[in-house]
Amino acid sequence: MDKKERLFGDFPTVTTEEWMAKITTDLKGGDFRKKLVWKMRDGIEVMPFYRQEDLDSLPLSNLLPGDFPFLRGNRLSDNSWLVRQDITVTDYAEANGKALDILMKGVSAPGFIIDDPQSVSVDNITTLLKGIHAESVELNFITAGMARELIAALKKVLTGMGSDPGKVKVVVSADPLGRLLANGKLCVTVEEGLDYLADLVRERAALPGLKCVEPSGTLFSNAGAGPVAELAYTLSLGNEYIAALTSRGIDPDMAAGAFRFTLGIGPDFFPEIAKLHAARLLWAVIVRGYKPASAEAYLMRIHSVTGRWNKTLYDAYVNMLRTQTEAMSAVLGGADTITVEPFDTVFRTAGEFSERIARNQQLLLMEESHLDKVADPGAGSYYLEELTSAIAHEAWRLFLEIENEGGFLAAARKGLIQERINATSVAREGDVARRRAILLGTNQYPNFTEQQAPQHESDKLFLSAGTAGDDEVTRIGPVRGAQGFEKLRLATGKAGHRPLAFMLTIGDRAMRMARAQFSSNFFACAGYEVRDNNGFGSPEEGVAAALKAKADIVVICSSDEEYATLVPEINTMVGDKALVVVAGNPPCTDDLKALGVEHFISIRSNVLETLQMFNGLLGIN
Repeated sequence: MDKKERLFGDFPTVTTEEWMAKITTDLKGGDFRKKLVWKMRDGIEVMPFYRQEDLDSLPLSNLLPGDFPFLRGNRLSDNSWLVRQDITVTDYAEANGKALDILMKGVSAPGFIIDDPQSVSVDNITTLLKGIHAESVELNFITAGMARELIAALKKVLTGMGSDPGKVKVVVSADPLGRLLANGKLCVTVEEGLDYLADLVRERAALPGLKCVEPSGTLFSNAGAGPVAELAYTLSLGNEYIAALTSRGIDPDMAAGAFRFTLGIGPDFFPEIAKLHAARLLWAVIVRGYKPASAEAYLMRIHSVTGRWNKTLYDAYVNMLRTQTEAMSAVLGGADTITVEPFDTVFRTAGEFSERIARNQQLLLMEESHLDKVADPGAGSYYLEELTSAIAHEAWRLFLEIENEGGFLAAARKGLIQERINATSVAREGDVARRRAILLGTNQYPNFTEQQAPQHESDKLFLSAGTAGDDEVTRIGPVRGAQGFEKLRLATGKAGHRPLAFMLTIGDRAMRMARAQFSSNFFACAGYEVRDNNGFGSPEEGVAAALKAKADIVVICSSDEEYATLVPEINTMVGDKALVVVAGNPPCTDDLKALGVEHFISIRSNVLETLQMFNGLLGIN
């Protein structure tokens, strides 16, 4: 008898039917699908449990790491990844000093964002790379132009440093169609932009480790797209590039070998892991259509970047928790290079402290959690396997829809991709406004003691895609779910008077406490001062205390049964000295409104719109 039989021999086998019978009993007549089946933002249904039998219909579930189509990842014996941190290059010597410093602190893939493309020269690149052992790291470059000159300079500098061109890994990021959607137009025609991209790819003949085609999914995810949509649009963008390159005489192996994808990682922990698995699978299928000669051409290289949609200005340290789970998704999904953006990057230029924390978040996963030691650590999870299959099928369906429209460029020119992303973004913002989606510290459980926003730069905080009259396509711009609440709270902070929301708790103890807690969180989301109370013995006592405190808003917190008599009395006593709000949605609401009570808050309220209304009533713009 083997160990497995000895371990489980005493436990009877339970069938799926028996599990479902037990669940049905426990639900006491409740609808199984409504109660326990939830939907991802992209519409994929997720069951509450999965079993071994669910894998029987998944033909790829038994593959090993390194097996085509690389669902299990590209690495055979471990899960090692490169730690990336970007440096904005304005002074080349200063940037070199910072690069040498962070390389000693765990970074293995420095990224150089060249501020002025016209500054690219052999001398400056020599200064930038001085003292860096190029064969030991991955060198990443982002520049808004002069990419061909940059590659030429890199060849000379790396040769002069004695580096082996076959061992050096260099990424010079180029994504002209992504830039087209971000800016609405290019400085050249699209065809000229694709010709230029083909010229960059031809440079790989002398620098085999060069990656220069980088479709960026963060363009879509930071604009509000979900995991499936981001994957489908990014694959479509990649397919547009490889078709353009091969049509310009570049063989499929050379073209596919020039790709490195950037994908955002959002807050959906397991779907984001599955997205990376599905991405490698689908890219291998796409590349197979171009019939490359080498197996290497099918490999998808992935750079993962923590997302920005869910990052916040207020209670900003919560961003560290968000980026940590996102980084873990990227690691378990098998990303090759990972950037954890500093917690404050959405509202100011990151400093030494926030950059250090961002680096260490990855190092903790690597050096203390040892998530780099096992190839495909998520393998065998029924849930993850099923989720990967569902995401792959749905992304492929959306990919084919775009192809039927003529491909990525044609769909973008028609505005189809932009319309879908905008609709998703609007729906997500509505979920945040109604608290169907929670941003901790922003639309739920705000920090009551945080009266002022952290130091921030307004031009970084509120970005807009904008539109110009000569745009060739509709733009896609970054959006954050917290923006509406942040604008509201910043306006409160700039007002000469911080409004006071006074909880007039009275009557049934359990109900008044529950409603006071709800209401306190509700009004604190606007930056109001909130004053809770243990409970008052009479309406007169409560109103007297509220007026003595000079409350701007008096929130009546009691039970539905008591509201019918308490609210009219309190409303009359308060008069026009403060706004009266009823916490809840009692059956007597219509009767109370007929008596002149105007304001009610409950779990059905659109929190953002309601708070904007109160700001308006209090003269805060």
